[in-house]
Amino acid sequence: MAATPHTDYSTEFSGRTALVTGAASGIGLATARRLGAGGANVVIADHNPEGAEKAVAALKGTGIEAAAVQVDVTRPESVEAAVRSSVDMFGALHLAVNNAGVSGEIAPTGEYDIDVYNRVMRTNLDGVFHSMRYELPAIEAAGAGGAIVNVSSIMGSVAAAGSSAYVAAKHGVVGLTKAAAAEYAPKGIRINAVGPGFIETPLLGEMDPAAHAALAGLHPAGRLGRAEEVAEMIVFLLSERASFVYGSYHLVDGAYTAL
Repeated sequence: MAATPHTDYSTEFSGRTALVTGAASGIGLATARRLGAGGANVVIADHNPEGAEKAVAALKGTGIEAAAVQVDVTRPESVEAAVRSSVDMFGALHLAVNNAGVSGEIAPTGEYDIDVYNRVMRTNLDGVFHSMRYELPAIEAAGAGGAIVNVSSIMGSVAAAGSSAYVAAKHGVVGLTKAAAAEYAPKGIRINAVGPGFIETPLLGEMDPAAHAALAGLHPAGRLGRAEEVAEMIVFLLSERASFVYGSYHLVDGAYTAL
């Protein structure tokens, strides 16, 4: 029998622990904040330990139970240690958001730097595999279902010239999500992906105003997205409100891919 969805969003994750990678800033931090506001214990996992600790302090200042772990998602042993620490700190792992990623360079495929290509793939695709490899056994061991959301991109369904590594990795995340979802659906563990469009960040805020406006204009909504808007989709997919949503890929892109 399907679980009854919560209507009180301030308690829907009470008693649950969520691990979020790349959570020191941006979409990861917005997601961690929203999960914590829903009652979850939140583990901020990031390659930058100072940034992770700063994020934890900010969350704790609003009453959210949070802890920081350093992680390098390109290294399986680092991810394994982060998952183990999450379980040790809070007793179990129930939810995960695999958000850590890098952008790479802009260059034609025939000229793309091989070392940069490998770094993008190791972080954006291998990192998601490494994360699920250790998250899934921990979530299964908790014995209460659970859910994972992998952060892909609009580039998981379309392409951008000069971004072959990023596009390949993000398409791969969608395929990996679907394969894992089919495997773990019988165990009640839901795995889905999201595809953000271009999101407002401090870096984009420093763009030339004309370039910023042109980028926003690629979205029929007429603007860039906000990290909090992506976080809402992620949190929905982690919640029991999405109890029959398995192996899907949800775009949060202001209609960027609709054209």
